[in-house]
Amino acid sequence: MADHYEALGVDKNATPEEIKKAYRKLAREFHPDVNPDAAASDRFKTVTHAYDVLSDPRQRQEYDQGPTAAFGGGAGFGGFGDIFETFFGGAGQGQGGGGAGPRSRKERGGDALLRVEVDLDEVIFGTKRDLEVNTAVLCETCHGSCAAPGTSAVTCDICRGSGHIQRAVRSLLGNIMTSSPCGTCRGYGTVIPNPCPSCAGQGRVRATRKMTVDIPAGVDTGLRLQLPGQGEVGPAGGPNGDLYLEIKVKHHEVYSRDGDDLLATLEVSMVDAVLGTAVRLDALDGALDLELRPGTQGADVLTIKERGVSKLRGGGRGDLKIGVQVVTPTKLSGKEQELIRQFAKSHKAKTPHLSEFQQGLFTKLRDRFLHV
Repeated sequence: MADHYEALGVDKNATPEEIKKAYRKLAREFHPDVNPDAAASDRFKTVTHAYDVLSDPRQRQEYDQGPTAAFGGGAGFGGFGDIFETFFGGAGQGQGGGGAGPRSRKERGGDALLRVEVDLDEVIFGTKRDLEVNTAVLCETCHGSCAAPGTSAVTCDICRGSGHIQRAVRSLLGNIMTSSPCGTCRGYGTVIPNPCPSCAGQGRVRATRKMTVDIPAGVDTGLRLQLPGQGEVGPAGGPNGDLYLEIKVKHHEVYSRDGDDLLATLEVSMVDAVLGTAVRLDALDGALDLELRPGTQGADVLTIKERGVSKLRGGGRGDLKIGVQVVTPTKLSGKEQELIRQFAKSHKAKTPHLSEFQQGLFTKLRDRFLHV
């Protein structure tokens, strides 16, 4: 039997979280519903068994100690009793009594991943989504028993319900008994003569399940939401895995996002920038009245407090930051040009001079945004 740590590809000092992460990655790759290859199915069973052992603190401790653990714990012959129990499958347990006993047909279901797209305005206050999840659900015919209606599993007549077969092996110590999973019942201790016709003896079938989920405010692209117990039902009606929702926030034509802040650019005419004006804007969460002061400069940033995105873990909202872009007219009539000349004569403007290089409006806005 392959080493459980090698099967999962983790170090023997791996944390429970690292073991869980490694198992999920391999399960998604070799799950029979994703990879129908027979070799993949065997690999899936191997990694699932390894995870079952290493995810349980007691079983992991016993596995790490191995057969040499019987020699620990002081002098005397107590350790030899453990050795004989291991070799002979537990004296006094009766015929076929194989120590660990048969394994359960019920196993935890796999986790599922679903990608959900949301609009930027939905991120501000959160939203709900009606989803259709194609997943494994409990078989309604056998309700997880795996047997056809009116029938049930029967005790394996090869291992007599122990799930293990004992064999005598010659060694330096003489003949010793070893135990291995029964090949007839695959270690379950029971066989199903009449499998359920609806699920082929799996206790589960694939179906489309509808559900409504809450998308909290403040989510961002790449975030994964965990819904415990909403994944696939396990074989033989085992407990459900988890469902993960991976969020993608759609691109907005006007507004962009910087953390919890919303960013936008407001184009104003040269006249409005000089004289000032009142503007009504369509913000993502309703109308917004904005006052431009006379003498507004290009790349000025106007900050409206608490009009950004609600913070994911509470604590209010970010800000709405609007960068001003002054649009200079390119086509003027003769009369308009004359008016500009008159203005130039009456207004003593600064002499053109060199200053620090700026790569256009967006670079200036970026620097302003960062320092507002």
